[in-house]
Amino acid sequence: MKRILITGAGGQIGSELVTSLRKRYGADAVLATDIRPLSNAVCDSGPTAILDAQDQDAVAQTTVEHGTDTIFHLAAILSAVGETNPGLAYKINMGTLHSVLEVARLKKCSVFTPSSIAVFGPATPKENTPQNTVMRPTTMYGVTKVAGELLCDYYHKKYGVDTRGVRYPGLISYGTPPGGGTTDWAVDIFAQAVRKNSYSCFLKEGTTLPMMYMPDAIEASIQLMEADPAKLVHRNAFNVTAMHLNPQTLAKEIKKHIPTFKIEYEVDQNLESIAQSWPRTIDDSAARLEWGWSPKYDLADMTEEIITELSRST
Repeated sequence: MKRILITGAGGQIGSELVTSLRKRYGADAVLATDIRPLSNAVCDSGPTAILDAQDQDAVAQTTVEHGTDTIFHLAAILSAVGETNPGLAYKINMGTLHSVLEVARLKKCSVFTPSSIAVFGPATPKENTPQNTVMRPTTMYGVTKVAGELLCDYYHKKYGVDTRGVRYPGLISYGTPPGGGTTDWAVDIFAQAVRKNSYSCFLKEGTTLPMMYMPDAIEASIQLMEADPAKLVHRNAFNVTAMHLNPQTLAKEIKKHIPTFKIEYEVDQNLESIAQSWPRTIDDSAARLEWGWSPKYDLADMTEEIITELSRST
């Protein structure tokens, strides 16, 4: 990677990926784009552009102008928001990916496209979910992610495009507000704990899901794009995880730092149903074997760091 373009750079993942890539490859090498204006922090630290990733011609022009060799395609509508408007989720998620892959084919770019544990469904084994298994999702977001994995595989096999991706678990961060995902409770709980000393959770206390702290997710994405392509077998669908959490477990860890913290439950049955269709634990041995994946943060380290950072800003 020498010249990098990021779509959807204003989202939960994108804003932190921009920072990490600019530190590693230089500010001018990383062009951050989004359909909406980006934050001052992103704009002040390097080049930015307004870009509708559905517009293939605009993507192509921006790619050429930046001299792009690698695209991190993050523009998407997430699971919870996608269920309120499935048609739009399909249009955005599939339309933007097709545009990016076509540009990558024509301009000889590598492409990173994140997938998700949303590709799995009720028929998938819930414990130690394998790398290769049944994928019958029950959300439009999951449908688009399965289709996206297959489309990226197709472009690699048919046209030789260097496509790569990981299946993100629930991602936990403190720098950007939640973006409409079913696992957003694990983001919001920290902010509410520090600011209000309490949190009302939309999932049941024992609903366990694979999770990862954002710095590990960012590092996994970059490491995969830096990996020797000759060693990659699965390419567009690597399981990755770091911990397996439910609201009760995370609340207990938060109470070690904020003893008076209280959690209550107002379960959203639609979101609970989505969560119950996903795995509880993930087997990510393929990523560990093929490109050396290993998370740095566990539950205790993550919780301490997030609470410390949020406390400084309140």
